[in-house]
Amino acid sequence: MYNVTTSDIIRLNPGCDEKIYAGQTIKIPTGKESQKGETFHTIQAGETLYKLTTMYNVSAKDICEANPGLSAENFRIGQVILIPQKKEEQTDAVVQTPTEQSTIQGPVVPRCKDMHKVKRKETIFSVSREYGISEQELIDANPELKKGMKKGQFLCIPYPAATTVQPTQKEDPYAVPPSNSELFRKNKETPQKLSTIKAALLLPFQEDKRMVEYYEGFLMAVDSLKRTGTSIDLYVYDCGKDVSTLNTILAKNEMKNMNVIFGPMHQQQIKPLSTFAEKNDIRLVIPFSSKGEEVFNNPAIYQINTPQSYLYSEVYEHFTRQFPNAHVIFIEPTSEDKEKAEFISGMKQELKSKGMSMKTVNENATKDMLKEALRFDKDNIFIPTSGKNVMLIKILPQLILLVRDTPEQNIHLFGYPEWQTYTRDHLESFFELDTYFYSSFYTNTLFPAAIQFTNNYHKWYSKDLVSKFPSYGMLVSTQASSS
Repeated sequence: MYNVTTSDIIRLNPGCDEKIYAGQTIKIPTGKESQKGETFHTIQAGETLYKLTTMYNVSAKDICEANPGLSAENFRIGQVILIPQKKEEQTDAVVQTPTEQSTIQGPVVPRCKDMHKVKRKETIFSVSREYGISEQELIDANPELKKGMKKGQFLCIPYPAATTVQPTQKEDPYAVPPSNSELFRKNKETPQKLSTIKAALLLPFQEDKRMVEYYEGFLMAVDSLKRTGTSIDLYVYDCGKDVSTLNTILAKNEMKNMNVIFGPMHQQQIKPLSTFAEKNDIRLVIPFSSKGEEVFNNPAIYQINTPQSYLYSEVYEHFTRQFPNAHVIFIEPTSEDKEKAEFISGMKQELKSKGMSMKTVNENATKDMLKEALRFDKDNIFIPTSGKNVMLIKILPQLILLVRDTPEQNIHLFGYPEWQTYTRDHLESFFELDTYFYSSFYTNTLFPAAIQFTNNYHKWYSKDLVSKFPSYGMLVSTQASSS
């Protein structure tokens, strides 16, 4: 990632050769790529490939070549891309007379000078004055402000107009900039399409009934690809959960000729399957597991679920940024639930490192007992240490009573991805408790594409999707289509 050696990192971070943990800050020495002048850019709202070419003064072709997997379809907000060094041959020579004043091109500056978290009663006027920029400059850098400013919102603070790099040529104000699709089509060679894609699906069908729904969604995705002219030879295997069963399948002659493999489900099978895919130049799509780290070592792996270590680290950072004045109250079940133990342990470690206060109560705590755990000078965040619905059924009534009894207090509930499936039972309670939860999967059931898929699934199989998180049938339609 950083083009430096392991020894260089260990030299700057003594002890990291033995153990590093999610969220830990380590020093990275300057690598060869940064010495060349290359820059990493995070795509912001409203940015296009064309805008990046003008921002960094490099061609669209060079950006495409520096990011082989980049396309118009995955050019999204939050995507980190490499901006290559401007090539000498890109600079047009300008012949000037001695009386002409030359325009000196200054260094490329980042889009955002600073990030600002909106506080209560702040306005566009007050924020712009605080940073010495105009209201229009602030709105241009944050188009979402046209819909209003909200407390807790993060704003990009642009450089003042006087310090930005001015274009050397006057641009036509009526010219329409090229779209991402146009630029990618023009500047990037279209990969040679395979006449027939050989794909293998390796899942424990007999062990988990939800694998059948995944397979059903997979067949729908294959049908969609067929309509675009892509033919797929699909090989389906029940790989169980044992490595020995997987190895028997991988020994089959046809497996070495696959273009892509989907699976497995179980963690112990990922390493041998990853090794096999890398050895035979096969793309591997891991649909479910989030605990493996093979995706960081094998460029042929596409892991759909965010690696757990990375996800937790992001959640901790966002939590402390969202609630800098938090007093966290953990609600523990009577019977220990180990499912969330790793997440809770990391959260407590993060809170301790930030000097944030914590307290623990039992799931059977009454309203008065919960009230005693509050801090009246803090934002009180309740976090159950179990994500199960039975836990919510026990604690929600008392929390609702607490909120209604102490309207002057800032009380919030923080939870887990699976809570998305509990909204039918607890949606009103979630709203009243100002509930937050993290997730790497989210489906807006009102989105037209989601409605269409649900209807098509019912037509295909004369049944509805299982009401579980995530929807396996819907999940696979994206995976198969993008691969």
